[in-house]
Amino acid sequence: MKHIILALSFTSVFLVSCKDKEDKKSPVLTQETTDRSQPNESDWIYLFDGSSTKGWRAYNGDTLPAGWVIKNGELTFDTEKRTEANRKGGKDIVYAAEEFDDFELYWEWKIPEGGNSGLMYHVKEGDWPPYEVSPEYQMLDDFKWEEINNAILEEWQKTGADYAMYVPDLSQKIAKPAMEWNTSRIIFTAEKVEHWLNGKKLLEFVPWSEDWETRKKTGKWKDYPKYGTFKSGYIAIQDHDSPLWLRNIKIKKL
Repeated sequence: MKHIILALSFTSVFLVSCKDKEDKKSPVLTQETTDRSQPNESDWIYLFDGSSTKGWRAYNGDTLPAGWVIKNGELTFDTEKRTEANRKGGKDIVYAAEEFDDFELYWEWKIPEGGNSGLMYHVKEGDWPPYEVSPEYQMLDDFKWEEINNAILEEWQKTGADYAMYVPDLSQKIAKPAMEWNTSRIIFTAEKVEHWLNGKKLLEFVPWSEDWETRKKTGKWKDYPKYGTFKSGYIAIQDHDSPLWLRNIKIKKL
């Protein structure tokens, strides 16, 4: 009997020990680890990793326009390097190595006082500027643009907006001042689109829905029938005659 009790006691200790080891190996699932905004690093495709502009070229062009250079591991639009032949905007660039349909896109950016730019997706090249056909995540100096340019902007023109379509939730918006890094994210599927800024979700909408069509037909895009109609395409960055700094541009297919 004594031997049986000892054996049972040993077995219990062994099972508890195994369970402890198993519990230590099992990750604790928190909101952070299950949140879609925290994908596995191995899922990302880097569009810009700080060392190469491979895959990038001018919209409707073959090479990068003057001004788009790498400095200190950042993709920079240096307006001082423009050619005299074209001192004003229009030198948008596309990541032309691959087209994307459903995706999660992440990037970091900063802009000077009074700066203005945007990131576009589902871009198709043609005899039109990309903003006429492609949705745009607005990047702007919300703090100084109006003062410097002596003009008033609508919320659909400011940082984080789905330009001229959907406005950010101001209670969630945390924009950084000029020359401070922002983090942005777009999650696009046919069921829902989300815009994020500095870790906060600003807006969501259903693409090609009745609400989406109404906004298109009654707003800025009413005279641009191709706007938003392409369901896959390139990622593009806008030249809006403003310096811009970007890093860690990466995308995950959904």
